[in-house]
Amino acid sequence: MLATRQGAGVFVAALDVVEDWSSALRKADINSVIEARIAIEVEAAALAAERRSPSELRAIRRAADQRDAQRTDFEAHVDADIAFHRAIVAAAHNPILVDLFDSFTPRSRHAMVELLRINGEFGSDADQHAHTSILDAIADRDGQAASALAREHLLTLTMS
Repeated sequence: MLATRQGAGVFVAALDVVEDWSSALRKADINSVIEARIAIEVEAAALAAERRSPSELRAIRRAADQRDAQRTDFEAHVDADIAFHRAIVAAAHNPILVDLFDSFTPRSRHAMVELLRINGEFGSDADQHAHTSILDAIADRDGQAASALAREHLLTLTMS
């Protein structure tokens, strides 16, 4: 990539062409998607524990209840799971994290549906408990526990 400066000449600005965000997301494998979710959601969980309002906590609880109710259809379950995690990101009060999460959601949804198809199971009691534990840590305003639990949960999704 070259940059021209009038009166100064032509200079190399970059050796690689930067790939646009949506193109990079389409190419990402499931593990890359999960690693990006970890980068966004672990910090968001810690911030949500510190910053969440009572109404945001109620929204997270409603999303957790909806997620628990969606245990028969994996696409509906993934949508409810995304709503739960988005409620946490919103409660972090960081617009950049919200924008990242939202721009990432279509690829993340596709990856999670794909992962559930590969695994053939979803919505277990243990999985729901992991989400409830994150919620409880946020309710208790325990940022360290919320982030550790979010990381632990997301790491269980990675494929070897």
